[in-house]
Amino acid sequence: MPGAGLTAQPPESATWLVHVDRTMWVGGVRGLMLQALHPLAMRGVWQNSNFREDPFGRLRRTADFVGRVTYGSPEEAERIGRRVRAIHRALRIHDPDTGRTHRVDDPELLLWVHCAEVMSYLDVVRRAGAGITAEQADRYLAEQRRSATYVGLDADDVPGSVSEMDDYFARMRPVLRVIPESAAAVRFLLWPRLPDDMRFLSPAKPVYFPFGALCYYTLPDWARRMYGVLPEVPQIMVTAALRAFRLTMNTIPDFLHQQVLDERTRTMLRASRERLGAAGYDVGKGLRALVDPRRHPTPSPPPPP
Repeated sequence: MPGAGLTAQPPESATWLVHVDRTMWVGGVRGLMLQALHPLAMRGVWQNSNFREDPFGRLRRTADFVGRVTYGSPEEAERIGRRVRAIHRALRIHDPDTGRTHRVDDPELLLWVHCAEVMSYLDVVRRAGAGITAEQADRYLAEQRRSATYVGLDADDVPGSVSEMDDYFARMRPVLRVIPESAAAVRFLLWPRLPDDMRFLSPAKPVYFPFGALCYYTLPDWARRMYGVLPEVPQIMVTAALRAFRLTMNTIPDFLHQQVLDERTRTMLRASRERLGAAGYDVGKGLRALVDPRRHPTPSPPPPP
């Protein structure tokens, strides 16, 4: 691929088709809701983070990790992977049901978190109308095996196609259930508390619940039945709302959209844009302009010396 080596995943990858889409925000919250259905995974979050005080902060940290293993340099991706693995190695989970203590970096838990996250991104972006084909969807999941290695998984153990993911979730269903922490997590995500550096968004607070509800309603039918938090609505309405959200969000200029990201994430994205521009890519309209589901862009020839 022309962009290989410039970024952890090159602009020609299926990963970019998914990750540059603004409906990733819906996918991210949906992923957290889905992850919370695994009792041990949920307790790991509850016992080892400030999720209750800052659920949006967790989403921003996830966005930073996904951004670095997508748009960051290969060195940045490896660096954040080492950091995440080191943090996970030091953390433990107490299971009150059995009295046992578990490692946060247990491969089964890491695999659940990874699969719930990437399938949420893919499902939401496709449903929102991004035009990603079945072949591109499979290629995205195959590429995400690389992302799974950054948190300590073996790529060969990670589902790499939609059918493999479907089989994985079918196997996991008997393990999943709603515990009090899961129900509380969904409530937090439906009405999140903003971190101090995002208080400028306070006037928009009335839209938070509709946004959270949209994330909830994109969950699989079986997951919504397990939670039972909100009354059911016709799924055709959910799809229409998701598509309207995508159309609206994708009109927002990059510099404005990135204000909700952590400053370190914004710095990484600026550096990525500079590297790609120096390699001949046309980044005048931002990173999103480099991808189109209907084709694989190639960089413009570099200017003469």
